[in-house]
Amino acid sequence: MKALILVGGFGTRLRPLTLSVPKPLVDFANKPMILHQIEALKAIGVTEVVLAINYQPEVMLNFLKEYEKKLAIKITCSQETEPLGTAGPLALARDKLIDDSGAPFFVLNSDVISEYPLKQMIEFHKGHGGEASIMVTKVDEPSKYGVVLMEETSGKVEKFVEKPKIFVGNKINAGIYLLNPTVLDRIELRPTSIEKEVFPKIAAENKLFAMVLPGFWMDIGQPKDYVTGLRLYLDSLRKMSSPKLATGPNIVGNVLVEESAVIGEGCLIGPDVAIGPGCIIDSGVRLSRCTVMRGVRIKKHACISSSIIGWHSTVGRWARIENMTILGEDVHIGDEVYSNGGVVLPHKEIKSSILKPEIVM
Repeated sequence: MKALILVGGFGTRLRPLTLSVPKPLVDFANKPMILHQIEALKAIGVTEVVLAINYQPEVMLNFLKEYEKKLAIKITCSQETEPLGTAGPLALARDKLIDDSGAPFFVLNSDVISEYPLKQMIEFHKGHGGEASIMVTKVDEPSKYGVVLMEETSGKVEKFVEKPKIFVGNKINAGIYLLNPTVLDRIELRPTSIEKEVFPKIAAENKLFAMVLPGFWMDIGQPKDYVTGLRLYLDSLRKMSSPKLATGPNIVGNVLVEESAVIGEGCLIGPDVAIGPGCIIDSGVRLSRCTVMRGVRIKKHACISSSIIGWHSTVGRWARIENMTILGEDVHIGDEVYSNGGVVLPHKEIKSSILKPEIVM
């Protein structure tokens, strides 16, 4: 089987992290976002993954070379010269996706994190005999999304309602599809939307079916949702009794700590924290609801909550970092500095407090 991952563009909503690497390579729970998806695809027998990309393909491919060997899966790029939306990339990658087998292929949105129940999806797809399957997930605020109206028993999709003003349902497109090769005959090579132009036509012919996603779902393409996504992901590891979760007297709730990270005495870590490789956490530090990426140093008695600390940054003694502060790569926060929602671009030194959410250039 094959799969296409829609990688797309610049990842502006996750800046300043995406100023250092393309968005799919930003770490989430101690590994690049896209790796969560590639590993899930490999696990159910996908042999080739095509990345639909219009930005820095060399960086992506060089990075993924080592994982190609490690996971024994073929990873190639299909590069857009202009943004082609969510359906155009399928037409562009047509020759890479079709072979003689006639097997269906997966399409995933690279920002989506979930338990990826892809095996169940294959069974669901075979069972209904239609042309396309999509995953849907239930959300509390459907008005922000495109809502999918479907028959409860068969899963047959009746129609799509884009950002409804009044309540029509709470199931939204989860950005994971399984499509027969014939779907490619419906897509022209131009900027086009699979949700607005392709799926409604398939639904009109009663050939589109939706499966409700079991477990959690999050689009982690922006900081607030990234932090929420980490909580949901760690929660799901807990439900599966994963041995990856840290334990110990200084750990509260769900915490991931890379083996090479060093944590000092008298710290309190958690809940919902990921600490990357090579990090040094000095004594008396308090961390909650945050991600600390590779090579970060956090000095004594600093306190960090609801924030993302980018690669190789340092946080000074008794500093306080909170309220969705995001430090880009190699940012240095001085001793006793307070950041309330500061968004700091890479390679900066911060010596005075950031009292309200703002971007520090």
